[in-house]
Amino acid sequence: MGQKIDPDLWSDDAKPHLMGGRLPSGEIVFPMPQGDAAKDVEPYKLSRHGTLWSWTSQGFLPKEPYEGPGSGPDEGPPDFVPFLLGYVELPGEVIVESRIVDATLDDLTLGMPLEFCIVPFNATHDTYAFRPMRSAQEKAA
Repeated sequence: MGQKIDPDLWSDDAKPHLMGGRLPSGEIVFPMPQGDAAKDVEPYKLSRHGTLWSWTSQGFLPKEPYEGPGSGPDEGPPDFVPFLLGYVELPGEVIVESRIVDATLDDLTLGMPLEFCIVPFNATHDTYAFRPMRSAQEKAA
């Protein structure tokens, strides 16, 4: 595994969780606020499981700086690989924007169960994503 793209984005547990924050009002937010905005906000491990709320395919090169597939020293925009983006509802917590991996656009359906995972971002760093649940046993894990 590479380094995290942000050291505070997910926990270092055996089964990592995205790190959100619980505001004094009880509202859950993501990501965990930083600096002065973090005053009185408690770190909060978000659920590893959610449902697909909305999605799209990123079929064009994002604005710079882009460091995903197709952006290495020997690669360029002609090698850009489209990817899936979605909003994942973590019930009772928050809706998170995320890459969707291990699926095609045709696989995705409204409300489908997804699970948190860590994937390569570039040659040296990892990021988070969500992927379709494989079985009911995985959801219990």
